[in-house]
Amino acid sequence: MKLRILATTFLLASVWATSAVKAENPEHIRQLLETRECQRCDLRRANLRDADLRLTDLRDSDLREADLRSADLREADLRRADLTGANLKGADLRNTYLRLTNLTDTNLKRANLCGATMPDGSISEQGCD
Repeated sequence: MKLRILATTFLLASVWATSAVKAENPEHIRQLLETRECQRCDLRRANLRDADLRLTDLRDSDLREADLRSADLREADLRRADLTGANLKGADLRNTYLRLTNLTDTNLKRANLCGATMPDGSISEQGCD
């Protein structure tokens, strides 16, 4: 029993340490995943690959260099977020609000942007076919 508790503790510590290295603020990742609200959060270099982030509020958050590959961001509010260098390859951004969002050097390859409000206020038709 003690060995099982020790192994579980070691595993949880390893997961926490890995998350801490990849993101500037692991507490913000926990908040995001538990509440779907994380305004002005520090999520730089966060590993959010394949995450279900539908309807999340990420206004004014720092997502520079975050891994959001194949993440589900449908109808999320990313207004004024900084996604510089983020990887959104294959992400679902349908109807996402990206007004005034920084998408500099962001990988949007194969991302579905159908109905997304783009940084300039236009509505995307990419992926609507």
